[in-house]
Amino acid sequence: MSDASIENYNFQKIVVVVSAALLIIKFAAYFITNSVAIFTDAAESIVNVLAGLMGLYALYLSAKPADKTHPFGHGRVELISATVEGSMIVIAGAMIIFEAIKDLMNPTGISSLDVGLLLIIFAAAVNYIVGTLAVRKGRKNRSIALESSGKHLRTDTLSSVGIIIGLSIVYVGGLLNYNWDILDPIIALLFGAFIIITGSGVIKKAMDGIMDKADAEILEEITSCLNEHRSNDWIDIHNLRVIKYGSKLHVEMHVTLPFDMTIQEMEKENSSLHESVRTKFGDSVDLMMMPEPCKEFSCKHCKRGCAVRRAAFIGDIVWNMNLLAQEHQHAYGNRVVISNLKER
Repeated sequence: MSDASIENYNFQKIVVVVSAALLIIKFAAYFITNSVAIFTDAAESIVNVLAGLMGLYALYLSAKPADKTHPFGHGRVELISATVEGSMIVIAGAMIIFEAIKDLMNPTGISSLDVGLLLIIFAAAVNYIVGTLAVRKGRKNRSIALESSGKHLRTDTLSSVGIIIGLSIVYVGGLLNYNWDILDPIIALLFGAFIIITGSGVIKKAMDGIMDKADAEILEEITSCLNEHRSNDWIDIHNLRVIKYGSKLHVEMHVTLPFDMTIQEMEKENSSLHESVRTKFGDSVDLMMMPEPCKEFSCKHCKRGCAVRRAAFIGDIVWNMNLLAQEHQHAYGNRVVISNLKER
């Protein structure tokens, strides 16, 4: 396992333990109060525990090294885990709405709200802290499974806060001899819908990963690295592609190099490219460079001394994320913007 994978796996253990403890606390609050709104919070905690266990297994599996049957590693299991977790969140939201409608049709009394509210406030605080830490670590280590677990906990916190506010109103109303118990199932309905929306978002992000949707943030970071460590012999870069497998990044790019370069010189530039990207992403990146010889139109953007130069150097090609993702070498005919030049 890499250091990032170990961090992800160990933190997911914390997420599972905390989720299990909060599940017990929330169901205790539900049995004390008989509140359907608190039941929604407790029901979502069941999903938290199941999803946490699934995420733990996914992180363990994704950290396994590549083998004959999985040459790119096992990182995609995180996307499967996130998809299932998102589906479970949606199902939990639907169950909550069902229970809320049932309570609207056949109201039940609420009791001991003061004790129940204290338990839910404590659970919400713990959820938010652990969820925020999980999201930060997941983003840092590019683990969609850990990030999804953290978002799930923070969603649980938001729903808890709404429930706390709503039931506090019911509690205050009771102290003033007003019966506002009808707010209990209404609050549950609202947050059931909110939970479904959140679960749908988790599913969408996981499906984007399964479909290899381009990650603009990572592409921008790679572009920044290439610009910062740009070599005079990197005349142009195009067809930049990035695929994520868990915390592992597979990067491919076509690099235009001087046509008279030897294989040894190309290998040196390949090593330089690797080092430039690893300054940002460390050992989690696997880079493949596809060298291409320069063309006549490349002379205007090449600083290398060459006996067959067709034109004087005018300026570097300005690299940005969108430009590097294009499929062909860049030149005037491709209508790209060149430093200090107007388009032709």
